[in-house]
Amino acid sequence: MRSLYSLARATEVTHVACAFDTVVESFRNDMFDGYKTGEGIEPELHAQFALAERAVRALGLVVWSMIEFEADDGIASGAAKFGADPEVERVVMCSPDKDLAQMVDGERIVCFDRRKRHLMNAQGVVDKFGVQPASIPDWLALVGDSADGIPGIPRWGAKSSAQVLARYGHIDEIPDDAEEWDIKVRGAAGLAQNLAGARDDARLYRQLAVLRTDAPISESLGDLVWRGVDEAALREVCEELAFERFYDEVTGGDRA
Repeated sequence: MRSLYSLARATEVTHVACAFDTVVESFRNDMFDGYKTGEGIEPELHAQFALAERAVRALGLVVWSMIEFEADDGIASGAAKFGADPEVERVVMCSPDKDLAQMVDGERIVCFDRRKRHLMNAQGVVDKFGVQPASIPDWLALVGDSADGIPGIPRWGAKSSAQVLARYGHIDEIPDDAEEWDIKVRGAAGLAQNLAGARDDARLYRQLAVLRTDAPISESLGDLVWRGVDEAALREVCEELAFERFYDEVTGGDRA
């Protein structure tokens, strides 16, 4: 709550929304049995999900509760919607999640790791992953993403995937025969053979990694302007959590 309150009050911030995995499972679980689920989440942590959304709403922030989609889809949808608005100067996705790198667009839509204070533009994506933002789903499909349950293609590591995708862009553009590759990659024959034998898997993994930009975002740009906390809701949450000191700091301390 302190972190988000500080973010909302920052002078360079004008509009804020926060997306949540309200339901851990999504449409991707119907596509692939191995995709991440809520299994293994500690009950003490899971019990705080709804409470966290309440707390953020009490801070006066717009909350996007994702049910069929995931929080990353919500952020991607917001970035796509408001990034296309000529009144918007820049969209900042405050997350270190590598999935969101695919949404980066020049200097206009960027990722920001608030903990490390690191901003990543399109060139930053290339510097970090070795590929353009549009190739991030392909890179994740080949390398795999353990956080999401995407296994990847055997022998395709981060470096080899970046080398090949930097040249061909997308999985479907990579020739099956390494003899047809016009770049030199260590272990090219084995890489090509493994990909050729798992094309359907690779396409599925890429589809899983592509963020949706059609999540239900009904708010207008004006709705995202932060106008301060909801004092009544904030008081209720803070008293429930014994965070009275935070409430006093935010509101001036009048709880009489």
